[in-house]
Amino acid sequence: MKGQILPEDPVGEALTAVILGIYVLIVVAGGLPLYRLLRRRYPHNAAVYFVRKYIHIAAGGVVALLVPSLFTSPLLPALMGLGFAAFLSATRRLKPLYWFQTGENAYEVNFTIAWGLGILALWTVTGDPRTAVLPALLIAFGDGVTGIVRNLLFQRRTKHWAGNLAMLPVATLLGWAYAGLPGLLAGLVASIVERFEAPPLDDNALIVIASTIILLLA
Repeated sequence: MKGQILPEDPVGEALTAVILGIYVLIVVAGGLPLYRLLRRRYPHNAAVYFVRKYIHIAAGGVVALLVPSLFTSPLLPALMGLGFAAFLSATRRLKPLYWFQTGENAYEVNFTIAWGLGILALWTVTGDPRTAVLPALLIAFGDGVTGIVRNLLFQRRTKHWAGNLAMLPVATLLGWAYAGLPGLLAGLVASIVERFEAPPLDDNALIVIASTIILLLA
């Protein structure tokens, strides 16, 4: 329902959130052996961004896919996103998780904030959990593909258009599947704005903001 913030089964859904949180931590921990494997072939920075995109997809993407069927309100998913943002901010200060965190930027923190707030905003306004998770799926799967393609081509973080071309079919198919024509348009625009950054806003924030605006207008 529109405006419904509290979950219908607070205890059960909180337990579900905890289980998903543990799953995300397992994915994050699994990035370390993946990083070590990648370092046999790629330089440190390239390996870091490969692992970051793996976490985008395996953690952020998989959980976003599950949200509409496991939760009855956006509150707990949003708290999960903000909770992991706090966790990642703390690790950056205390002991960075070097296999996917870098001193160049804190965009993995931005990812979790954008993931959670995007779901909260769209679900609260539209009352539709499938539409609400689309921006999260775009930054998880769509942006994940861009990083993988660019790393394969250049072995460093870059904003080359090859990544956007790879993102386009993924983002538009997700958009069509989850929100019809407005979703397809949101996926198209997301594939374009991913190319840009406006510090302190990164591509994760810009994708979520742009796609959310399009979906709300629709």
